Amino acid sequence: MSVLSKKDILDEIKKNNLVITPIFDKEETFDNVSVNVRLGNEFIIMKRQSFPIFDIAEQNANIDDYQKKIKVNYGEKFILHPNELILSSTLEYISMPKNLMCYTIGKSSWGRVGLIIATATKVDPGFQGCITLEIINEGETPLVLYPGVPIAQLVFHKASSPVEYDGEFKYSVSPVFPDFSKKAKKWDFWINKT
Repeated sequence: MSVLSKKDILDEIKKNNLVITPIFDKEETFDNVSVNVRLGNEFIIMKRQSFPIFDIAEQNANIDDYQKKIKVNYGEKFILHPNELILSSTLEYISMPKNLMCYTIGKSSWGRVGLIIATATKVDPGFQGCITLEIINEGETPLVLYPGVPIAQLVFHKASSPVEYDGEFKYSVSPVFPDFSKKAKKWDFWINKT
């Protein structure tokens, strides 16, 4: 499985196989073997004070008890404190063809100040939507994030055969928290062992 070059990525876009929108600045967006994506302006923040633990087996859990979603205007700051995990998404909406997948990886410039991007990195063939980013500040000082600034990059690979996306996050346009209630039922054997 080889990595697509800038030329390959642009060819896929020209053929309308791959959609990445909006593209503001081609020079800043396309590197030799990756596509830079920008930080969206919606964030999911975990409410530390309101719950002692997060347990996927808790059937009556209300997700609003654990998190809140906020919106930050473009040009405004979002401050991420050390050891804080948030969810955001790419500004760009991506439509993947059935024969391509990509990895979302952090940019080294952000990594060098302790910002870790996309702890769950794979984007499946056939996915359509804004990519949810798991973002954590592993550094020692608070970091200021600005919606619209390049935050991560996509590295594309060809799939050996076409694949249909069947995940739960299709068509998302903002960060999405997983619905563990469905998964907990599948995992009942493992969860309810005493």
